[in-house]
Amino acid sequence: MPINFHEENNRMTYTTRNADESWVSLIQNNVEVIGKQVVDIGCGGGIYTKAFANMGASHITGVDFSLEMIKGATQNCINYDNVEFVQGDAYDTKLHKTEYDIILERALIHHLDDLNKCFKEANRILKNNGILIVQDRTPKDCLMPGNESHLRGYFFEKYPNLVHKEIARRYDSLEVRNALETNGFRLFSESQIWEKRRIYNDVEALRQDLQGRTGRSILHELTDNELKELVFYIESKMDESHFPIVEKDSWTVWVAIKMC
Repeated sequence: MPINFHEENNRMTYTTRNADESWVSLIQNNVEVIGKQVVDIGCGGGIYTKAFANMGASHITGVDFSLEMIKGATQNCINYDNVEFVQGDAYDTKLHKTEYDIILERALIHHLDDLNKCFKEANRILKNNGILIVQDRTPKDCLMPGNESHLRGYFFEKYPNLVHKEIARRYDSLEVRNALETNGFRLFSESQIWEKRRIYNDVEALRQDLQGRTGRSILHELTDNELKELVFYIESKMDESHFPIVEKDSWTVWVAIKMC
């Protein structure tokens, strides 16, 4: 059976990275963050909650449906007094209406089956002219070939049966744009970004990250034995000359404005 990545023993697997500088630059080039009230919906381990705090937001509320993720995020952001975490979900955040300046929904919508309901809730809690940032992988982002920079491509090369599962949960750009417009938003920008995940100095560091399924929800579709085989397969593609490896993922980022 696939492992549930919201189990207690996985709570810290989504807290171990920092937001990449390329992501921070993209946000700062499109959105004024300083002094703003921000909501991070689907906050996971609080990586991007913390990033907004570091960018100067006045207050950040992280929302996640998983109590275990909230526990990990709270520990991850323990030194930030302008951060709080609440249990809720993208359809019902439990937050007050028209109170927030910015919402981030990163790596969230591929877990949802109703974009309209998600964006309707975002519209409800945003102030007029508030900003909604949606970041996820389109089918095009997901299925780029594998190489030492794009390790995800090897997942589908080794296990083609994962392709259907991956694509079935992904929205293409047109679907996202249409849902935003339907629910009271105007698209401000759409960008593609190669976001650095991590640098691996040796094969052991790469092995540990893969075996931990760190920040890779698709790997929770694999049994432990299947994961071991995948790790061996990826290692077979590498040699010492490849290290250090800088792993990157392709993402699409939509920035939209709530219409008055």
